[in-house]
Amino acid sequence: MPAILLIQTAFIGDVILATALLEYLHRTEPGTPVDFLVRRGNEGLLRGHPHVREVLVWDKNQDKYRGLLGLLGQIRRTNYGRVVTLQRFASTGLLTAFSGAPERVGFDKNPLARFFTRTAPHVIEAGVHEVTRNLRLLAPEYQGPVVPPRLYPSTDDEQEAAEAVAAAGGGPYICIAPTSVWFTKQFPEAQWGKLLAALPPEYTVFLLGGPPDTAACQRLLEQSGRPGLVNLSGRLSLLASAALMRGAVLNYVNDSAPMHLCSAVGAPVCAVYCSTVPAFGFGPLSPFSRIVEVEEVLPCRPCGLHGHATCPLGHFRCAHDIRTEQLLAVLGEA
Repeated sequence: MPAILLIQTAFIGDVILATALLEYLHRTEPGTPVDFLVRRGNEGLLRGHPHVREVLVWDKNQDKYRGLLGLLGQIRRTNYGRVVTLQRFASTGLLTAFSGAPERVGFDKNPLARFFTRTAPHVIEAGVHEVTRNLRLLAPEYQGPVVPPRLYPSTDDEQEAAEAVAAAGGGPYICIAPTSVWFTKQFPEAQWGKLLAALPPEYTVFLLGGPPDTAACQRLLEQSGRPGLVNLSGRLSLLASAALMRGAVLNYVNDSAPMHLCSAVGAPVCAVYCSTVPAFGFGPLSPFSRIVEVEEVLPCRPCGLHGHATCPLGHFRCAHDIRTEQLLAVLGEA
């Protein structure tokens, strides 16, 4: 049976959400091989994934366009039956449009959509999750339940997480992933500091993030002075972080990639929404999922789909007006 290529070369969270399509294909077409194209740096998410035959990698930071043309040649030689791009950009549209595949599928907003054999609309509407929007690329009339994304930490990943817990003394723990690529999606450091001061002392607290987040996590650790606060930022792989989060009593995250990590392993999550809103369709999908946001209706919120480098109005009330008690209430439910 001809293989399928899925293309998602955006951010970590986008790749995680796209794994829902792997679950759907495994259920509906178990005999069809599936390859997955990601940007360099995100391939670790799919390491050992049981439903992926091969992971293709595009290095956007080195010889970006030469690498793109090299990938196009590789894709054409593989003779895929279907190529599906989950993005709305010309680069992945090119890979899809000129893949040589009999079926070339993508969103109608893609600049090269006229070269696709089938398109689907991508409309931000309340009540429709991004996973469902993506699934309609495979099944245009899909109306079923949201298929959760899924990642598969290895035995080594599980061991790495277990060792981190043991090194901190064992016992119950909470994870906090305090940063985001977008400033206005990120709960402020001072607000995280209030939460750290208020969390019950019996919990170890792990600060999580990638290497770019380590300095911010270290500032939180030093400013807090809380016993049992451990900075693991930059020290765990993505899959090991997911394994750690699955064992937590609760995970506090922003509207960002760690929220989707929780969804992909069923980890209990409290997602803090600042400038964005759940109605955009990127919310958490874990069995225990709670969303905390400012209680007052702000006429300026949401101020954009992705967030901004600074608050456009300078006050950032959507973050600063969230009360610590709202966050603690979720821990009381977990």
